[in-house]
Amino acid sequence: MRIPRQPSGQRVAARVIRYIDRVLLVLLAFRFILALFGANPLNPFAHLIYSWSLPFVSPFFNLFGYNVMYGVSHFELFTLIAMAVYWVVGEGLARLVTITRT
Repeated sequence: MRIPRQPSGQRVAARVIRYIDRVLLVLLAFRFILALFGANPLNPFAHLIYSWSLPFVSPFFNLFGYNVMYGVSHFELFTLIAMAVYWVVGEGLARLVTITRT
């Protein structure tokens, strides 16, 4: 009978980083879709997504200019840029923790 090996601490750390990164990307994807379809910001679900995602997208507001347009259908390019940046950073951190010396 073969005993399964436990994953190393580095692999567990990489999985945790990737999990957190994916949760953030899903949150930002919901924000992008809600803005694209002009979701009502007074709706509790839309308000929750907009408020939770605000700290993560606000550093990217001034990249291309920002006008508050909740409740009106618009394409949030800064949200897509934020998603790309967070994906690259998350993937880079996950790979960094699994680097081992040989």
